[in-house]
Amino acid sequence: MAGNSEYDTIVIGGGMVGMSIAYGLVRGGERVLVLDQGDDAFRAARGNFGLVWVQGKGIAYPAYARWSMAGAKAWPSFAANLHQQTGIDVQLSQIGGLDIYLDADQLAARAEKLRTLADGVGEPYPFKVLDPAGVRELCPEIGPDVVGAIFTPMDGHVSPLRLLRALVQAFTQFGGELRSGADAGAIAFRDGVFTVTAGDERYTSGKLVLAAGLGNRALAPLVGLSAPVVPNRGQILVTERLRPFLAYPTGHVRQTGDGGVQIGDSKEDVGFDDGTSHEQLSRMARQAARMFPVLAGANIIRTWGALRIMTPDGFPIYQASTDCPGAFVVTCHSGVTLAARHAGVIADWIRGGPPPDELGAFSAERFHV
Repeated sequence: MAGNSEYDTIVIGGGMVGMSIAYGLVRGGERVLVLDQGDDAFRAARGNFGLVWVQGKGIAYPAYARWSMAGAKAWPSFAANLHQQTGIDVQLSQIGGLDIYLDADQLAARAEKLRTLADGVGEPYPFKVLDPAGVRELCPEIGPDVVGAIFTPMDGHVSPLRLLRALVQAFTQFGGELRSGADAGAIAFRDGVFTVTAGDERYTSGKLVLAAGLGNRALAPLVGLSAPVVPNRGQILVTERLRPFLAYPTGHVRQTGDGGVQIGDSKEDVGFDDGTSHEQLSRMARQAARMFPVLAGANIIRTWGALRIMTPDGFPIYQASTDCPGAFVVTCHSGVTLAARHAGVIADWIRGGPPPDELGAFSAERFHV
C-alpha cells in the first residue's frame, strides 16, 4: 500500500472487464474500490451476446488467438467458483460453437483463413468444416439455405446478465466497495498515491486500473497511457421463449438458457449513436430465419443497440504506466471470453506478479510505430 491511501486499488469501470479484474483483486486480499459511472454510460455489457468465443479470433495476430484460447480453457473452473461463492448459475454451456454460412464462397474463404491461423498459433487449434448434413446432425432445425458451417469445440456461451450479477455479488462478498453513479474525472498522482475525483468525492489508492471502456480514451493520458478506442455499434433482437431447438451457440443466433433467442451480428461505425435501425434489425431477422426457419414466426419482444470498444486493430490493450507506476489500462471488446483471464492472470499481474507471456503483444505502443 502506497502512503496512507484508502484503498490498495481503485478500478474505474464497473462493466464486465472492470468487475472481473476487481473480483480477482479482492479475492486476492486487496482493498478495492470500483467507481462505476452508472446507467448513463455507454455500456458494452448492455449489448453483450454472451459468447465464450475463440473461433476466428486472432486471424493475422496469433498472440490474440492464444490469449482467447487460454481464456476459454479457464472458463469451467471460473464459472464453478462463481457458482460456489454466490449461488448464481451463469448458465455456461461449452460444448462447442458453430459459424453458419449461407454462401459457399464465404465459407471456403473463412476456412482457409482458419487453416492459416492454425498453422501460426503454435498449439492445437481444432476446428472442423461441416457440410449441410454435418450441420444438421448438430442442429436439426437448420434451413435449406445453409451451405455449411465451421465447428470449434472450444466455444460456448453464458448469460451475460447473470455473469455481471455474480461478479458484483462475489466482489462485495469479499469486501469490495462499489460506488455507482461515480463519474471519475480528475486523476492526480503524487508520492506513489493516486487521487481520483468523482463528483464531490475524492478517493486515494496505491494502484489504479482504467477499465472504463470508451472512457479510457480520455482517462488514459492522465496517467501517461494511451487508449485509442472508438465505438462500434451492434444491434440485438430477442425473441419470446421458444422450445429448445439450438444447443450450440452460433456467431449470429443463440438460444439462451431461459429459452429466448438472441439474434445479432451488426457492426456499424455510427459514432456514439447506440440506438437501433429498422434496416439492420430487418436484415438480421431475415438472415436468422434463413438459418433457422423456426424463427420465422417467432415474436420479437426486445431490440436494442450498444457500443463495442474497438482499438484500431481490434485487439486488446493491456499496459502499465511508466510515468505513473501503479496505473494500468485494460481495454478489450471480449469481456465475456476473457473474463476468467482478467480475474486470474491479469489481476495477479496488477497485484505485482509477473506479466503473462502474451502481454507484450497488447501494448498500445504498437499504434505509435
